[in-house]
Amino acid sequence: MIKKTARVLAVDDRRENLLALQAILEGLPIEIVAVTSGEDALKRLLSEDFAVILLDAHMPGMDGFETAGHVKQRERTRHIPILFLTAVDYDPHLAFRGYQAGAVDYITKPFDPWVLRSKVAVFVDLWTMHTQLAARATEYGLLRSAVDDALRLLESSEPDAVERAKARLAGVRNPR
Repeated sequence: MIKKTARVLAVDDRRENLLALQAILEGLPIEIVAVTSGEDALKRLLSEDFAVILLDAHMPGMDGFETAGHVKQRERTRHIPILFLTAVDYDPHLAFRGYQAGAVDYITKPFDPWVLRSKVAVFVDLWTMHTQLAARATEYGLLRSAVDDALRLLESSEPDAVERAKARLAGVRNPR
């Protein structure tokens, strides 16, 4: 089984904030994809999978709330957890707006880097377990299909049915 590296999408219009996030998350088993706008984030989400999104709430153009709304509307991305990060002092109305947009957390700056790191690590672990479970489900489906095929062959009256059934099962057990 090929092990995929979890990706974290970091979205902030200020490059220095993206660099700070990369420094905070350094050493975690992740690949950080940094973009500077909601539009760029949505483009990346069309073709790439992410374990978690770190999203600046206040950006020019499409802000984080609007970006999160689009993320949660798409079937392919609605399950991705979003952590809002904002430089604005805690405002319960903005936090509520973030949660309404689909965020799992709303963190104001300055924040404790170890707390953010821990939260990202939890979502990466969940993503890893989900990915492994999905791979196991696929393997199970292939094995179930091979067993069904082998049983059909064994129940048939074909002369080489046993050998073909063994070959079918061996192919699933030892994929190339």
